[in-house]
Amino acid sequence: NIIMKTAAFASLIAGAAAFAPSKSSSRSSALQMSFENELGAQPPLGFFDPLGLVADGDQEKFDRLRGVEIKHGRICMLGVVGYLVNKAGIYLPGDISTDGTKFSDLGSGWDASFAVPVPGALQVLAFCGALELVGWKQAEGSFPGDFSASSFPVGWVGADDPETQEDYRAKELNQGRAAQMGMLALMVHDKLGNVDDLLPWLPSN
Repeated sequence: NIIMKTAAFASLIAGAAAFAPSKSSSRSSALQMSFENELGAQPPLGFFDPLGLVADGDQEKFDRLRGVEIKHGRICMLGVVGYLVNKAGIYLPGDISTDGTKFSDLGSGWDASFAVPVPGALQVLAFCGALELVGWKQAEGSFPGDFSASSFPVGWVGADDPETQEDYRAKELNQGRAAQMGMLALMVHDKLGNVDDLLPWLPSN
């Protein structure tokens, strides 16, 4: 009868719709395409966003996350260098605390982190907080990571033209990403106690 035929036809339409690409998925892919030409989207991964953090195509969110990525990369580049310098037995002269604790007494890696006296650790925390809140200032309308609007002079060294500046920015992103992985690896292997086996070329070894 007509009712049964209509119901069967509706079921077929519903079944076909289930296998059709959804509009939201297509829209999400199209929006994500807008970031494929951003700096840092390069071989072999290209634009890599497995968690879909910017799948909505929000440029403001992308810029904020890119700024966070650059900041973490810069911190980790300093962290890797600092770790290797201390591991090689090189320290700042003098005391870190009024109780007579010297910088050279701290050691390196996790041991050094926990050996810092509480007042010293609070000073480091306060300094980092001051840089974050009132020190580093993102230049409005510029690319993420441009802190030329800071309260103290910062800028690019040797990047006199846009092409060179873009090349420097790409290198900074790559080295920052490598440093984040390197810092994580150092933290893990320091905890495992086998950094000396991995880095036998350090002077202290």
